[in-house]
Amino acid sequence: MNFKEREQVYGREEYYWGTEPNQIAERTVDIASSIANEPTAIDIGAGEGRDSVLFAEHGWKVYAVDVSQNGLEKASRLAERRAVDIETIRADANGLTLPTNVDVVYSAGAVQYIHPEKRTRQFDHFKSQTNANGVHAIFAFVDHPEIPTPPDWTENEYFYDPGELADHYEDWKTIQYDEIVFDDDSGSEPHQHGAEILFAQNPSE
Repeated sequence: MNFKEREQVYGREEYYWGTEPNQIAERTVDIASSIANEPTAIDIGAGEGRDSVLFAEHGWKVYAVDVSQNGLEKASRLAERRAVDIETIRADANGLTLPTNVDVVYSAGAVQYIHPEKRTRQFDHFKSQTNANGVHAIFAFVDHPEIPTPPDWTENEYFYDPGELADHYEDWKTIQYDEIVFDDDSGSEPHQHGAEILFAQNPSE
């Protein structure tokens, strides 16, 4: 979806992506549970807040970041309904500056909006603001040779080359790395995506 379409979708009463957390978020909770008793996390591309709220329910300090004001307002309402607190930040991932050092950087569906020329700068910044032993959980759409460009792909989204995401973390410890192809029925017609999911840990100082 482009920005206008996303604002329209997020402006509706119902939650487009639902309110149950992504499996990647649940895996992030499992991995990060040993880092700190109350980790500080930033959810880049938080959308309507389903994953941010999960983190807050585990006692985390959570910053929910998205470019969509409608999405962030729904995230705040979901947090209130679940009796937890999150702090929302309206920002574009291309120019995002983390407000503080964090233990967890999480992004499931937003890093494709970071322009290729800005990726090294942004990933280096996110890493520099991550505490020792902190974890990054990143989902990236990949240019898969056997999968056509999805019908809902926009001009502001950029595929990653296979292995490119891992290259940004070559100096970190890889906890888990998955290459996947999955079916998607969002948008105008059913289609497939190629993606990579990386869980990486900042080496202790």
